[in-house]
Amino acid sequence: MLKEIVSDAEHKMKRTVEVFERDLTGMRAGRAHPALLEKVPVEYYGSITPLQHLATISAPEPRVLVVQPFDKTAANAIEKGIQKADLGVSVRVDGQILRVNVPPLTEERRRDLVKQLKRQLEEQRVAIRNIRREAVEQLRAHQKDHQISEDEERRGQTDVQKLTDKYIKALDEVAEAREHDIMMP
Repeated sequence: MLKEIVSDAEHKMKRTVEVFERDLTGMRAGRAHPALLEKVPVEYYGSITPLQHLATISAPEPRVLVVQPFDKTAANAIEKGIQKADLGVSVRVDGQILRVNVPPLTEERRRDLVKQLKRQLEEQRVAIRNIRREAVEQLRAHQKDHQISEDEERRGQTDVQKLTDKYIKALDEVAEAREHDIMMP
């Protein structure tokens, strides 16, 4: 009972860190990264489709992304979708592929991105704390129903707190590394 609650909490906390890392790959930093364009909505045959479903995206150079549509007729729709997304990039159709130039970030834009990063970090910290709260509530409920002893409840709370500290530290490390990437010219 105790182990299941703690392992469930750990699994949820680990997933929270993984989702945070994945979300940050789409945040623009000093270099071009394919994740910048993956979620760009493109109107394709009357429906909105994420760009990653319509083309392959690669980064052959630090400031250039290359988009190769699966369907060559989708190039214009993809170009419009990228321009509508207002990412601060320029798009050029080069035959059957699109070249997306990612200009260097200004100092002001870097600071804005760091603020956005800090906001997302705090949201994920709250998510971790909510997972801790849920696990502690489960432990208390089981102790109240006499399914576990008070000592087991305290031990479980200690274990959950250690997990919380561990995963909040992991979030901080991920955010610190990303902030360093953003602030590097």
